Amino acid sequence: MAAMVAAMVAALRGPSRRFRPRTRALTRGTRGAASAAGGQQSFDLLVIGGGSGGLACAKEGTKWGLGGTCVNVGCIPKKLMHQAALLGGMIRDAHHYGWEVAQPVQHNWKTMAEAVQNHVKSLNWGHRVQLQDRKVKYFNIKASFVDEHTVRGVDKGGKATLLSAEHIVIATGGRPRYPTQVKGALEYGITSDDIFWLKESPGKTLVVGASYVALECAGFLTGIGLDTTVMMRSIPLRGFDQQMSSLVTEHMESHGTQFLKGCVPSHIKKLPTNQLQVTWEDHASGKEDTGTFDTVLWAIGRVPETRTLNLEKAGISTNPKNQKIIVDAQEATSVPHIYAIGDVAEGRPELTPTAIKAGKLLAQRLFGKSSTLMDYSNVPTTVFTPLEYGCVGLSEEEAVALHGQEHVEVYHAYYKPLEFTVADRDASQCYIKMVCMREPPQLVLGLHFLGPNAGEVTQGFALGIK
Repeated sequence: MAAMVAAMVAALRGPSRRFRPRTRALTRGTRGAASAAGGQQSFDLLVIGGGSGGLACAKEGTKWGLGGTCVNVGCIPKKLMHQAALLGGMIRDAHHYGWEVAQPVQHNWKTMAEAVQNHVKSLNWGHRVQLQDRKVKYFNIKASFVDEHTVRGVDKGGKATLLSAEHIVIATGGRPRYPTQVKGALEYGITSDDIFWLKESPGKTLVVGASYVALECAGFLTGIGLDTTVMMRSIPLRGFDQQMSSLVTEHMESHGTQFLKGCVPSHIKKLPTNQLQVTWEDHASGKEDTGTFDTVLWAIGRVPETRTLNLEKAGISTNPKNQKIIVDAQEATSVPHIYAIGDVAEGRPELTPTAIKAGKLLAQRLFGKSSTLMDYSNVPTTVFTPLEYGCVGLSEEEAVALHGQEHVEVYHAYYKPLEFTVADRDASQCYIKMVCMREPPQLVLGLHFLGPNAGEVTQGFALGIK
């Protein structure tokens, strides 16, 4: 079975069907000039991409290593650095509970970064071992289509390989977007691809953007004691419930993160001190302003990794506005035997567990005699800002737009978590609301929770709502 995915092969092994384990995993590695291609290899399944979806469907890799964005530069290092920041808050609370801890405590970026990076490397190794165990052939090459059944891969040394397959799955994910219109953005800025692998502290940081990536990064940077500013053009957490989003940023502001609202950067230059001078325009006043930072982090959205795949040679249709691949309910593209899953697919939530489940179900449909489709409704998610925000279902805005204000009822409450009481922490943003249909039996349309351990709380409620 030819695949870039090892998990898919594992899903196929069983009494329902026997097959020869001809699986191939491709990693999208460094670009290089092609040399003469060797003999063409043929497989049942070829998976392009080594992230969550690709590995779940068959197991593959990227420039960082196997595991894709989530493992290398996303959920895993983000959650660990968020945990580092939470620990700082717990240490400050400790004396209320009888622990005699000398204040203030200092944070060492280098120690944290090394520990996080070592954990990520161990996950890379684990994925590689799983591929071997499941007899998945792994190629660390950069792939592009030759035709609808053939992919050409080039390794770091420029050697080309031709691979063909009966079924091909595209699971290449996305990468952070740079604002190309901002002078100096590419030369002097970094993204979430870089922040988790910095060996030295980023120091005074400007985070540009109001996405969940922007607010999560700004949150943990503030939490470990760094001077952090968020520059946002418009609203925070677009696509999320806006009442909840406002409470998230309100909590961040009250705990030290600075916000420049309605501002757009125009250029960055490096000063003789090696600091970065950022110039921006304040849309409210129409005036220009400047500030000096050690690091500028762009978190203004993501772009799908489709531009170098030569999709047109295979006849695969994309959305011209965002270059995402158009898929149907079966995850099939405009070419029936080529599929796309995860962040690269149009209209899919950009969430790791969703990509994993979609990959497994696709593999089971292709080779395991299953017909079960991925259900993308009511997928829970959590934003790991300092005060965590978990939600499942519709936002209040979406519910009103869908059903009308007169048909929607919202139950809500502020609350104080028990762990906030002894330490007398401010709980003014701890809040929960349930968006329901007004008419009996008052079907729950959405649930929103802001407070500690939001992910754990939300996934419990998600079961009931689902």
